[in-house]
Amino acid sequence: MSDKQKKIGLFSLIMMIFSSIFGFANMPVAFLQMGYASIPWFIFAALLFFLPVSMMIAEYGAAFKDDHGGMYTWLKESIGEKWAFIGTFIWLSSWIVWLLSISSKVFIPFSALIFGKDMTQTWAFGPFNATQVVGILAILWMIFVTFAASHGAEVISKVSSVGGYFVTGMIFVFIIGSIVTLIAGHGHLSQELTTSSLFVSPNPAFQTPIATLSFVVYAIFAYAGMEALGGIIDSVKDPEKTFPKGMMISSLLIAAGYSVMVLLWGISVNWNEVLNSKSVNLGNITYVMMGHLGYYLGQTLGLSNSTSLLLQSIFIRFVGLGMFLAYVGSFFILIYSPIKSFILGSKHLWSEKMTKLNKVGVPAHAMWMQAILVCVLIFLISFGGGEAKTFYTILTDMSNVATSFPYLFLIAAFPLFKKKQKNLPFEVFKHKGFTNLVVAISFLIVLFGIIFTCVEPFLQGDLVTGFWTVIGPIFFGSLAYGIYARAEKKQK
Repeated sequence: MSDKQKKIGLFSLIMMIFSSIFGFANMPVAFLQMGYASIPWFIFAALLFFLPVSMMIAEYGAAFKDDHGGMYTWLKESIGEKWAFIGTFIWLSSWIVWLLSISSKVFIPFSALIFGKDMTQTWAFGPFNATQVVGILAILWMIFVTFAASHGAEVISKVSSVGGYFVTGMIFVFIIGSIVTLIAGHGHLSQELTTSSLFVSPNPAFQTPIATLSFVVYAIFAYAGMEALGGIIDSVKDPEKTFPKGMMISSLLIAAGYSVMVLLWGISVNWNEVLNSKSVNLGNITYVMMGHLGYYLGQTLGLSNSTSLLLQSIFIRFVGLGMFLAYVGSFFILIYSPIKSFILGSKHLWSEKMTKLNKVGVPAHAMWMQAILVCVLIFLISFGGGEAKTFYTILTDMSNVATSFPYLFLIAAFPLFKKKQKNLPFEVFKHKGFTNLVVAISFLIVLFGIIFTCVEPFLQGDLVTGFWTVIGPIFFGSLAYGIYARAEKKQK
């Protein structure tokens, strides 16, 4: 067998899964929201969501390995074209919400790189407050990237690989810095670790039962991206044995990685002293915590205050550079890749203008329609009132819900998929009763996580955050239904 045809072994599969799913920025967000109490949720989501759903996706991928339609094909062959279109459109919306979120957040690492801290909350200009200025900059960024990508910007996308190296380096810096701090501090933890701290959040906003349960969506989001794994099943050596084993080991590794790194954050960060501030939000949390680690490391080693502040600045700028490069590279890829694969997969349901590719193979018209939609949403959210903290909470909640929602379609369609597809090349779920039980548990976990995330802001009296959290799937689901109904009427 040639090197090109060489199959993926167990170790390579585990590394591939770990690198594509594990996200460093998920831990600072988890620590801000729940502290140590996020750990049981990461383990819970790994065992009852990530592991079973990834096995379902593996079966989908194996059954349709020769079709490049991905999620759209899986759903179309299971629950029909109409619901496949709506479900996949909502999946596309999760990437649109990602563009919406990152176009606003990209200026935080830029500020961290240039100024050594997040200055975006001071960028008020004329009649516009800081949140509105960031919104305007995000709109200009969206227009610039769409223009550049529509003319072919493959070279710029290579920046993401450099950013990836910086993010990997950041993980090593964080782990080594935390361990050195722990040793130099004679085992002292800034955030006290007790039995109750594993179940009760230090964050007042996450101490009610519904708020705590809503964190399951954050945990699910930390394992998002598994739908891409379905396409590699035919490249795995002995997939019937290797893939389940690889997923089990990976789920335990990722859950352990998240848990250990949340614990490591407690070495340098005390929640009330460092994070209990209006200036700390879901957009800048990674830079705040990494900067504090640098300062705390210097203080623990007995360095002068000025040297500790220099370490803080170096840590922040290092993270800022890595995250900025990673954001820019990912943005140039994701601004056209998801929309291109979706509209070409469902070509007959779109107008000729929407599916037309320009001379560099990019659906420019579709991308500009996407850009207009994102810009309108950025404008409405940033000018809708509220501080930066609310702004980034809205973006994070919208992104989490939009990312989690498509899994409802994939999970719900699975029993119908099993019923229709016989003699599957790869099969984990062989017994109908067990399959239905796993489907029910996974579906309810995602469903209630989404419901609690949507309901919680309303219970807190935060109607603006509640509205934007809820509106995503409703708006994009309705838009998908309208597009499909129009296409169906036109065909008839």
